Amino acid sequence: MTKEINSIDEIADEYDAIVFDQWGVLHNGTKPYRHAVQTVKKLKGDGHCLAVLSNSGKRVEANAQRISSFGFELSSFDALMTGGEAFATDVLDRKVAEQKFFVIGRSTEDITEFASGLNLQLTTDIKDCEAILLMGLPDGSSITEWESVLSQALKRKITAYCTNLDRKSPRSGGKQINQPGALAFDYQKKGGVTVFYGKPYELIFKRLEFMLNANRLLLVGDSLETDIAGGFAAGWDTLLVKCGIHAQRFLGNDPKSVLTTLSSELSCPNPTYMIDELR
Repeated sequence: MTKEINSIDEIADEYDAIVFDQWGVLHNGTKPYRHAVQTVKKLKGDGHCLAVLSNSGKRVEANAQRISSFGFELSSFDALMTGGEAFATDVLDRKVAEQKFFVIGRSTEDITEFASGLNLQLTTDIKDCEAILLMGLPDGSSITEWESVLSQALKRKITAYCTNLDRKSPRSGGKQINQPGALAFDYQKKGGVTVFYGKPYELIFKRLEFMLNANRLLLVGDSLETDIAGGFAAGWDTLLVKCGIHAQRFLGNDPKSVLTTLSSELSCPNPTYMIDELR
């Protein structure tokens, strides 16, 4: 049964490492959540091992800059891992066969920055690529505007690599925007070959677990589908924050009833703990 807590301090000493999701837990893309910066600072000051595990399609360095821009001290985190970094590692280790990619990203700058140093060839012609990389979507993008690209990829039977499995991501004011996971799962549903890097798949959890050399881990996340399900499968305990992707469902309603309904709808396990927001 999920236990509701008021502060992460109540359970922090039970774990060798505490791992935070980024969007929906530390910040909403515009600003940090009101207690997040101070909570992370206090946990590190108390001697806890901390890390970030994000479904961001960007690499670790870009995410470190983003986290720092919101007022978090990077020295607080013992490790950072992202879906984008996991894919880049496989490219560098020559575990990815294709080299010429049609990339869907949030911006041209993001795509160029990601590919730097990876010896990848980029093309804007879907008919001239060996594979697709789904790493981001411009804010406000609709899924339908990419249907033509994915349709051509299906006809060519090329693989889609997805480094951000989130279907939606929270923004300020309760807004949610589409993310690459929505495209990737649609492509897979239509018969396309899709390779996923990120939560809830076990590999990225095990990579971070190895980096931290920890046994008792707690994942703090806002998504039942990616954070909670992935942490559960990896054998970690989980803490669900209610202020992220599921915020509108929890607003003004009994949290235990909402959690029961969401877990059933999404076919996800319940978290070990639940809290209003990181504090």
